[in-house]
Parts: sequence; structure tokens; C-alpha cells
Amino acid sequence: MDTITIDGILLTELKRIPHRQGDIFHAIKKTDAGFMGFGEAYFSTIRFNEIKAWKKHSKMTLNLIVPVGRIKFVLYDDRQESRTKGLFYEVILSPENYKRLTVTPDIWMGFQGLDEGLSLLLNIANLEHDPDEIDRRDLYDPSIPYVWGGKHK
Repeated sequence: MDTITIDGILLTELKRIPHRQGDIFHAIKKTDAGFMGFGEAYFSTIRFNEIKAWKKHSKMTLNLIVPVGRIKFVLYDDRQESRTKGLFYEVILSPENYKRLTVTPDIWMGFQGLDEGLSLLLNIANLEHDPDEIDRRDLYDPSIPYVWGGKHK
């Protein structure tokens, strides 16, 4: 199991059941750790080498799963009261590393497509989308000192 470096983040092994006609990919049950209720589920795609960063939710808990392709997620903790303030956490999710990443509120998140073509992620969130509870920063914002493949600092 990957070492979680940020308080409030969960990485959960998921079942992938091979089947000759097409595999079954489990996602989440209401009894699972990380399930905080259901608000909405949506899919998002990302192209190879593209980066979607940065955003932080003030109320929403995200449950992120990658059934197609490969996506690198980067999380950053800038919470003043957190003992893990200033730390990053990186994980690559894919069908071969089939896990659910649970991101609690107030954690910055960005992600990058690592597979040729489109990668697909599923987010199962505890709240419906509300643009008023999202904070966004530019990819190159100096308050988040992360280097995406040498593209910035």
C-alpha cells in the first residue's frame, strides 16, 4: 500500500473481477471508509500529458477512481492547523493500480493524464456540485510549489 503523507486522505484497494466478456470494476459501497453520503457521480476525461490543476473543495469529499487509462493525482495540504501542512501526496491510478482515492475538504488537487489517448476518472462525491464551495488556482500559482514534469516551479 502507498504511504499516505497527508491527514484525511484514504487510498482503498478495489476489486477488479476479470471476466472473459469484460471485467467488473467495483467502486464504492455505503459501508466503505470514505463514503460520506451521496450527492452526485460524474466522469471526467483527460488527454495524455494534459494537467488539470489546482482546485480545492471547502465541503465536498471526492472519491476518485480510474477505470480507463492512467492518471497521476497530486494533493497538497496548506491547512494552517494541519500537522501535514506543506506536504504533497502523489499517486497514479489505473486499471492496473485499481484503487479509490478519497480526498477530504480543504486539500488542493491536480491531476495529469499519463496514458496515450483519453484517461477516464469517476468521481463519487458526497455533495452536488456547487461552484461557491470551490477555490481554484492557476497551474503555475507560486503558493503551491509543485513541479509538473519540469513545466514550472
